[in-house]
Amino acid sequence: MSFSTIDLVILGVYLVAMMALGLWLSRSKDGDGGTQEYFLAGKSLPWWAIGASLIASNISTEQILAMNGSGYEVGMAIAGYELLAALTLIIVAKFFLPIFIHKEIYTMPQFLERRFDGRVRSVLSVFWVALFVFVNITSVLYLGGLAIQSILGVPLIVGIIGLVIYSAAFSIFGGLKAVVWTDVVQVVVLVIGGLIATYLVVSAVGDGSFLAGMSTIWEQAPERFDMVFDIDDTYVDTSTGETKSAYDLLPGVTVIMGGMWIANLYYWGSNQYIIQRALAAKTLGEAQKGVAFAGLLKLGMPFIVVLPGIAGYVLGAEIEKADQIFPWVLNEHVIIGVKGLVMAALVAAVGSSISSMVNSATTIFTLDIYRPLINKGQSEAHYVRVGKIVAAICLVIGALIGPALDSLGQVFQYIQEYTGFISPGVVAVFLFGMFWRRTTSNAALAVVILAIPLSLGIRLGFPDVPFLDRMGITFLLCSALLVIISLLDTGAVKEVSLEKDADPGPSGLRLGLIVSMIVIGGVTAVKILVEGVINPWVAVLTLSLLAVAGGLLLFTKERSDRNGVVYPSGLFQTSTMFNVSATAIVLVLALIYAILW
Repeated sequence: MSFSTIDLVILGVYLVAMMALGLWLSRSKDGDGGTQEYFLAGKSLPWWAIGASLIASNISTEQILAMNGSGYEVGMAIAGYELLAALTLIIVAKFFLPIFIHKEIYTMPQFLERRFDGRVRSVLSVFWVALFVFVNITSVLYLGGLAIQSILGVPLIVGIIGLVIYSAAFSIFGGLKAVVWTDVVQVVVLVIGGLIATYLVVSAVGDGSFLAGMSTIWEQAPERFDMVFDIDDTYVDTSTGETKSAYDLLPGVTVIMGGMWIANLYYWGSNQYIIQRALAAKTLGEAQKGVAFAGLLKLGMPFIVVLPGIAGYVLGAEIEKADQIFPWVLNEHVIIGVKGLVMAALVAAVGSSISSMVNSATTIFTLDIYRPLINKGQSEAHYVRVGKIVAAICLVIGALIGPALDSLGQVFQYIQEYTGFISPGVVAVFLFGMFWRRTTSNAALAVVILAIPLSLGIRLGFPDVPFLDRMGITFLLCSALLVIISLLDTGAVKEVSLEKDADPGPSGLRLGLIVSMIVIGGVTAVKILVEGVINPWVAVLTLSLLAVAGGLLLFTKERSDRNGVVYPSGLFQTSTMFNVSATAIVLVLALIYAILW
């Protein structure tokens, strides 16, 4: 441990300054501005603050520690989560945000109640709060504590408690406004600190030259730059020494088409702590520009969250588990003085993510569980106070459970897999709820309840199916159930006039759903058949589901659920700035995968 006094001073000054800024932004009295001010920052955010906050909230120890750990073990392919996220953000901004903002919603469960009913809202509210607290907040606190333990040598629980106190300055007292504006500062520190760490460790590979280091890494570990794995690709689990299948983690073309889309659409399109920033925008146009800005920033994230791990592999880092590679880089290759700045960047990532998750869990609990189900008709100040109490409880629970994750290897994979039990059903409900007006409340409720058992059933019945492929298959199964139950639920639908339909019209929207099912589930099925390793009945089941759901969507008469979404003309039109950004993202992604396939 070579953390100098200068580094400690830099880190300490940064922490105190950020906590002071958070408390200053939180200086209004309880309830001033009401729930919209506390949970949606008064709907006043500009595009650049939205984009910066999205990245700051997303890039945390899950990425800096866990993705660098995966980069150390399996390479650049893990960056598929980051790269595909850029394209996902464009789709969310183009098609999801106009509906959410047009409906003037605060939370994702609130949208589900307006589109379906209170039953769907309540069930998913409970699922989401549990997921935020027991998976997201817990894992980020653990990984942050692990980094502090590895770098400063303090006990894991002490580091976790410190992060709880630091994050509380933003998440409890100031609401979303304090979270977002501290994020704007923290994302600058995060990017600068992360790029410095990358530059120094890659330069160490090249004996002081960054370009020579990149050349050496490419020459000595070309397999670490494969973006798509074959069935026989393997990696060594650092914590156990076992040789495992890299394909199980990132199964072939699924990193481009297949279950990876479920992970990204769920995270960026229906995840409260991400969407909440866009919902707080001044206008729809500002929200879309902010999300496009975040997409452009996403394209550069692999340099911070994956490349240092690969460089550490080439340098022969001696670590006990993969998630220790970034602390190793910081200890071994970041110079005195700069180390404090990079450590501040790591704490910035942890603090912004935890505060975002806590704020969103609090928002859902207060507005979607407590207010409608437990204690109606109270004052705005009362609900804000309840939100602050719940935020504190979320942090305490995360701190108590976090140390239990110390037995895991790649924590990033743990997060993805367990989130994957709920995400296929959620994505199906949102996609069909927004773009197929025939979808009924009973169908949505059935899928929300059955999604986890269906995913578990596939895991137990076909254990050789990688979890990303399982997500794609579960999505198709949920889609088929939504279509079939909605068509049978005739009492909930009505005839519609095509002249009143949304731009681009019901047939275009239904065709979009069919294309989504082909890209997510159909490609997965064909891949399974071609590779011939996994039980072919899995592919037969998947293609059958695709044929049933797609055929019914294509050939049934257009009718609408009584709560079906009606879109004003021109809702999906976007600005020139947004269109240029979207085109740039598509071209860059095509170039990356063409070179590194």
